[in-house]
Amino acid sequence: MRRFLPFAMVLILLAGISFFVCAAESTVSAEENEAREKLQELQEFIGTWEANGGPDGKKGSVKGIWKETLTWNWRFKADAAWLALDVKGGKLFKSADLKWNPEKKSYEFTALTPEGKKQVYEGTFKKDILTLERLDSGTNERIQISMNTAAEGVRMIYRVRKATGGGKLYSPQYLVQGNREGESLAAKESKQLCVVSGGAGTMPISFKGETFYVCCSGCRDAFNENPEKYIKEFKAKKK
Repeated sequence: MRRFLPFAMVLILLAGISFFVCAAESTVSAEENEAREKLQELQEFIGTWEANGGPDGKKGSVKGIWKETLTWNWRFKADAAWLALDVKGGKLFKSADLKWNPEKKSYEFTALTPEGKKQVYEGTFKKDILTLERLDSGTNERIQISMNTAAEGVRMIYRVRKATGGGKLYSPQYLVQGNREGESLAAKESKQLCVVSGGAGTMPISFKGETFYVCCSGCRDAFNENPEKYIKEFKAKKK
């Protein structure tokens, strides 16, 4: 009887390790699911936008006006997901990553300026508006960015405001607004769903004779890496 005790203890130990490993994996999975759900609230950002930017509040003035192209894509790495922004011709940002922080229950917008300076904003998405803020320790200015879509997802708008002294009495600084590439204000709702993100699918993609749709190049790349995984999940959700 005694000779079986060490073996039984090993089995119990292994079972305990397996339990804690599974619990840890379950916790991570829950956080990842939460992050994807929160980022899916911003699905209408996905796409390319041809925009004009300039000082906010100076109607009719062409001084300081610029043109920029904003492209939002999904990005995937292992089981992590986030939204990536690329800006061509921008005066405020060159690129950015938008993620969900499950611990802080907030969005994190990590941006690079055209000069290569890193800026980190945090904020919330309420009433269809993403509001992000950061405090510049060097100038003690609080900078706020608000982003939203309009006209049934055909128009994108973002504003930059500043408050001096670290307060929250904001004054307008810049306004950038434009239309989704290839669409007019008379938008047509897409009936196709992205096989990866679940948003509006705009790009057809085929696998083993079946045609699916993706919403951006990031989802296309993720699908090509593991098409069977995404097809299985997509069909399960449709059921």
